[in-house]
Amino acid sequence: MSAAPGHVRARLDPTDKALRPGGLISGPTQMGFADMAAYALVLAHIGPVAMAVTSALNYQFLRPCRPGPLFADAHLLRLGKRLAVMDIRIWTDDADKPVGQANVTYAIP
Repeated sequence: MSAAPGHVRARLDPTDKALRPGGLISGPTQMGFADMAAYALVLAHIGPVAMAVTSALNYQFLRPCRPGPLFADAHLLRLGKRLAVMDIRIWTDDADKPVGQANVTYAIP
C-alpha cells in the first residue's frame, strides 16, 4: 500500500475462497476491498480514529473481475469535520480498464 496527499493505492491477492462460481472474483470481495482502501485513505488523513465508519458505499460493477491481484486507487473528494467522501477505482491488469468503481462516504466522530 502506498499513500500520498489525497490518494491511496492498495493491492489485494484474493484466495480461491474469493472466487464465485464461474471463476470470477466475487462482488463482496471487490466491495470489501474498496471499503478497506477508503478506510486507509481516511486514516492516512485524520490519523487513528476508532469510530470512523462507513456511512455509504455505492459500487458499480464495470466488467468481469478475473482471478489475480486486485489494485485500488482511492482518491479523496472531500474531507470535512464529520464526513469524508472518496472515489475508488478497482482494476486487475490494466488501470485504464477498471473492473469496478465505488463512491464511499465515511462518518468521522
